[in-house]
Amino acid sequence: MTTSAKITADTSAEQLPDDTSTLKQMVLTLLGQIDDLSGQLYYLKRQLFGKKSEKFDPAQRLLFENLYDEVKAKVEEQRQSKAKPVKKARKRNANHKGRKPLPADLPRKTIDIDPTEEEKVCSVCNNPKQRIGREITEVLEYVPASFFVKQYVRHKYGCKKCESDISIGQLPPRAIDKGIPGEGLLAHIITSKYADHAPLNRLEGILKRHGVDINVSTMCDWVGKSADLLEPLVKMMHKKILQSPKINTDDTRIPIKSKKRKGSTYNGYLWAYIDDKGNVVFDFTPTRSREGPIKFLGDYCGFVQADAYSGYDEFFRKGKATEVGCNSHARRKFEYAMDSDPVRAARMMVLWGKLYEIEDRAKKENYNSAQLLDARQKEAKPIFAEMKTVLDEYRGQVLPKSPMGKAITYASNQWEALIRYAENPMLDIDNNLSERILRMVVIGRKNYMFAGSESGAWRAAIIYSLVASCKLNGIDPFVYFRDVLEKVSTHPANKIDELLPSNWKKPNSGTEDDVVVKDQIVQVA
Repeated sequence: MTTSAKITADTSAEQLPDDTSTLKQMVLTLLGQIDDLSGQLYYLKRQLFGKKSEKFDPAQRLLFENLYDEVKAKVEEQRQSKAKPVKKARKRNANHKGRKPLPADLPRKTIDIDPTEEEKVCSVCNNPKQRIGREITEVLEYVPASFFVKQYVRHKYGCKKCESDISIGQLPPRAIDKGIPGEGLLAHIITSKYADHAPLNRLEGILKRHGVDINVSTMCDWVGKSADLLEPLVKMMHKKILQSPKINTDDTRIPIKSKKRKGSTYNGYLWAYIDDKGNVVFDFTPTRSREGPIKFLGDYCGFVQADAYSGYDEFFRKGKATEVGCNSHARRKFEYAMDSDPVRAARMMVLWGKLYEIEDRAKKENYNSAQLLDARQKEAKPIFAEMKTVLDEYRGQVLPKSPMGKAITYASNQWEALIRYAENPMLDIDNNLSERILRMVVIGRKNYMFAGSESGAWRAAIIYSLVASCKLNGIDPFVYFRDVLEKVSTHPANKIDELLPSNWKKPNSGTEDDVVVKDQIVQVA
């Protein structure tokens, strides 16, 4: 049999090689492929039918932690309680924390309810009763959102004597000149699509229920013009991010509809970049090549926290930036291996759980930078040393292409980046911040399915940047867009920082130019 002949399931026994070492190598290769395919099948089945949570079963910790004394004490306590039965007091549901009070700033409509006239007379002495107090019951109600027409009445003045030199009041600047949408409507459309994930065709139906007929193509044009107005803000945030000492980044796909490519859609990508001040910028690229992060990050020389995607390798190789790994990604690999190799995977999950306990305690007790660094140095580093020993031990015991083998390879290749956070309190243990930011894109694409074009994806990147920045800074996106769209076209370019979500100040309430009272518009001077 020639070495160039291809061996398949249809190959006869006579065509197989006779050399024992060759056959052994073939068996090992096939076993590796089986493990690889089994791991892929398990992953796909879990994505379709299984749980998405990565929480580790606390019972598994008993395998590797010395909890014997604690378990023994609990058993003894239970034995004694059974010997002396005591009536248990009814416990309040720990998960039920009581009803949240309704917001104090909501307008109240008071409805007074008195007893009947007969009940106001004392049934004992027949004297009239006096009011001695009251009980208030609050019910949250809803009035559907409403539209109104803002009329600008421009009064003309002219000289009747010479019938010349006519003057007229000037219209205030608007986001879309000569268009019918006000800034409030534009803010509503943008927020509905990019923050609430309502596609424009769904929004068209919602508007029709309110008696307003605006088609999808018109709203799409409005979104595009709004994105053009807001683009300078995103460019400024890009500059701010490059000045940050650390950047978190990750990417996700966004289907693009194109007639120029094979198939109805192709995958473009949105890359999220986040600084330490709450600025978020999404960058769109038509492919997932390394040119995306290289072009966006340029000569950045701070810390960059990302997953182990190879597209970042060239950037780290060329530039001066320092790579910070994601322990959540590394831990997830072992969590996937729980079914096929539960003992080894559980041991690694326990060790990672201890690392996260340190971070949780630091957050709850509000550690300062010095305390956090001290905890990581004294507690986290010994855990990492044990993890490294375990990884080296397991590497020779599992097949490289098995789920456990892949998890070990990932952690070993990323080891220096994974432990780097322990040397600097400014850094995070994982890159979950980026994953949370990308979630809005993932939820959005489940609703609108695809971007209509690459220009549509660029617009989405601009608006997603501002929506995500608003959320990180605790700002209502609608209030932000409503205010900024009024100002951005006339705002001084050298003061554009004031309009960034990280610096923006909410306008005082009651500053609307117009108020609607009994279906009439009253002009406020």
